[in-house]
Amino acid sequence: MAHRMLSGWISLFLLFLSPLAYVQPLQPQEGDWRPAEFCFHTGETRNDLRLHYYTLGDRSKPAVLLLHGTNQPVSALLADGFGGDLFGPGQPLDVTKHFIIIPESIGSGKSSKPSDGLRTQFPQYNYDDMVLAQYRLVTEALGIKHLRLVMGYSMGGMHTWLWGQKYPDMMDALVPMA
Repeated sequence: MAHRMLSGWISLFLLFLSPLAYVQPLQPQEGDWRPAEFCFHTGETRNDLRLHYYTLGDRSKPAVLLLHGTNQPVSALLADGFGGDLFGPGQPLDVTKHFIIIPESIGSGKSSKPSDGLRTQFPQYNYDDMVLAQYRLVTEALGIKHLRLVMGYSMGGMHTWLWGQKYPDMMDALVPMA
């Protein structure tokens, strides 16, 4: 009888803890990649470019590149309504099964942008420059040779198409979203 009662208490305790384990907030790692030199499509070269990025999960798992929309903070991708549903246990990009990389594109977030101080002296940049910086971050800074998936929405969706055009053998699949 005591054994059955103890089992009941343990079961109740585990039942109480299981939802808490599921709703743990995502804990991304943050980093900055600063290449020794970066050449923009205009031919202008900078040695002070900074590309900020976030990662989730274990680096030994299949890598997924997730690209944000125009002026969208990465925090929007990590919020419960998006990232919580996308990265949670059993979800399509479960962080226990994937290594998620979320760079902040040139011109946004903590990455280099004109408003950091250079203003009109900041090099003109376009999607090609943004995608090149993402590619170099993935391959040079993170040492990733192949991506399972490149996925982006809005501006990130446009970047996804460019990834497919410029680096077609770099990934297994593309998911561009409007």
